[in-house]
Amino acid sequence: QVQLVESGGGLVQAGGSLRLSCAASGRTFSRYAMGWFRQAPGKEREFVAAITWRSNITYIAHSVKGRFTIFRDNAKNTVYLQMNSLKAEDTAVYYCAADRLINTVVGGTNIGSWGQGTQVTVSS
Repeated sequence: QVQLVESGGGLVQAGGSLRLSCAASGRTFSRYAMGWFRQAPGKEREFVAAITWRSNITYIAHSVKGRFTIFRDNAKNTVYLQMNSLKAEDTAVYYCAADRLINTVVGGTNIGSWGQGTQVTVSS
């Protein structure tokens, strides 16, 4: 397993942008598929995006497609979520996740490692 720490959340106006970062500890980060999830108040945690360890395949939820991008820098042990054209409904706590298998990350269950979350608030 790896330890994950998210950063970059905050308050932004609708239409604005934020970039979330997730720093991972551990020498084997480059072998982990990574993902982002979010949980809004009163709602279940939902999948946002995922990326394979080679960055050759990405998965993006339909609700954020065309606005959010996931990418990673294995040399920096960091995965990013670039969020553009933010909407009020994007307000949530965003969590970083890691697992050996991309299918596990995309599926959202039995994921090996989670971050503590970072709050994103979009004002309308």
